[in-house]
Amino acid sequence: MRLEEIKQGWSSFWDSVAEGWQHLRQSASSAITGFKPSVQTNLPAKSDIDDAFFIPSMGWSMLGGDVFEDDKRLVVRIEVPGLDKNDLDIEVQGDALIVRGEKRFEREDTEGRYRVLQCAYGSFRRVVPLHAPVLADQAKASYKNGVLRVELPKMEEDKPHKRTVKVD
Repeated sequence: MRLEEIKQGWSSFWDSVAEGWQHLRQSASSAITGFKPSVQTNLPAKSDIDDAFFIPSMGWSMLGGDVFEDDKRLVVRIEVPGLDKNDLDIEVQGDALIVRGEKRFEREDTEGRYRVLQCAYGSFRRVVPLHAPVLADQAKASYKNGVLRVELPKMEEDKPHKRTVKVD
C-alpha cells in the first residue's frame, strides 16, 4: 500500500510540474526576448566576471507586457527597465507593434569584480501582435518607471447601416 501511495504522489507531482511548465511556456513565450551585445553595450570582459554561467555574446530576458482593449483604443504596456526613453524605437508595421532598444551596461565606479551578472544587455526587438486595425499616426507613447505605455486609437469599423424595408 505504501508504494502505491508514493507512486500516486509522484504522478500527481509530475503532472502539476508539467502543467505549470506548459502554462509558463505558453504565457511567456512571446515575452522572452533575445539581447545582442555590441561595442556600445559596454559589457565587462569575461575575465572580470566570476559568474560561470555568464555568456557575453547573448542574453535573454523576459520583457513582460499587457495589452488592453476597449471600443476606441488598444493600450500596450511593456516592462523595459534600465533604459532611457531615448533608447527606445517604436513603430507599427501591419498588425504588430515593434519595440526596439538597447540596454547598456553601467560599470561601478570602484575597483572590484563582478560575482554574478544576470541582467541582459544589448539591442533587442519585441513584437506585440495587435488584434485590431489601429491609426498608427495617432499613437502616443510614454515611458515611466521602466514601463513603456503605447496607446493606439482603433480604426472605426464600417458598421452595417440598419434600414427598415416596408413590405407592400
